[in-house]
Amino acid sequence: MATDPSSSELSPTARRNRKVALYCALGFVGMIGAAYASVPLYKAFCQVTGFDGTVRKAQAAPDKMLERKLTIRFDANVRDLPWTFTAEQVTQEVRIGQTGLAFFKVTNNGDKPVTGRAIYNVVPESAGAYFQKLECFCFSDQTIPAKTTIEFPVVYFVDPKFAEDFETKGKGEVTLSYTFFPSVEAQRGEKRADATPAKHSSALGVQAKAGL
Repeated sequence: MATDPSSSELSPTARRNRKVALYCALGFVGMIGAAYASVPLYKAFCQVTGFDGTVRKAQAAPDKMLERKLTIRFDANVRDLPWTFTAEQVTQEVRIGQTGLAFFKVTNNGDKPVTGRAIYNVVPESAGAYFQKLECFCFSDQTIPAKTTIEFPVVYFVDPKFAEDFETKGKGEVTLSYTFFPSVEAQRGEKRADATPAKHSSALGVQAKAGL
C-alpha cells in the first residue's frame, strides 16, 4: 500500500525536510518583500536623517540666526522628460539660520501634459542633515500642461548646528541640486498632484506661477 506523503505517517527525516523546504520558501518571499520595501524605506530614512546628502523637510524655521554667511549654489537637471528646467538664480548668500527663497522654472516643451518628480540632494553630503526646506516642489509629483512654463518657489534654511559639526563647520558653500525624472506613480496610473498656483503657496506667501 502506497504511503500518502501528506499523512502523519511521514518519517522524522521526511518531516524535517518538509520543514526546511517551508522555511526556505518563506525566506524567499520575505527577501522579495524586503527588496520592494527597501527603496521607500531608504528614502524615508534619508529624509529624516539627511544621510547621503538628502535634504530634510522642516516644519518651522530656526529661532536663531548666526552672523556667519554661506553661499548657496543651485543646480537643475532633467532626465527623460521633454522639459526645460532652470534655476532662476545661480547663487544666493544667506546667514546660517536665515530663511532663504529661491525660484526654479520648468517648461513643458511637449504636446501633452507630463508628470515628473524631482529628486534632490546637497553637496557636500555632510550638509544634508542641516540643509532643510519649508516649501519645495520636490515633495510631490508635478504635472505640467503642454507648452506651459511654471515657476516654483523653494523656501529653505541651514540649521545653526551646521556651524558646530566638525564635518561642516569649515564649509562656506553648499550646492542644492535637483533632477526631474518621469513620475513612476503617474506611469502606474496612480493619483497625481497637479501643478497649480493654489497647490504651491509657500511658507513666505509665495505661489507657483503658471503660464509664464
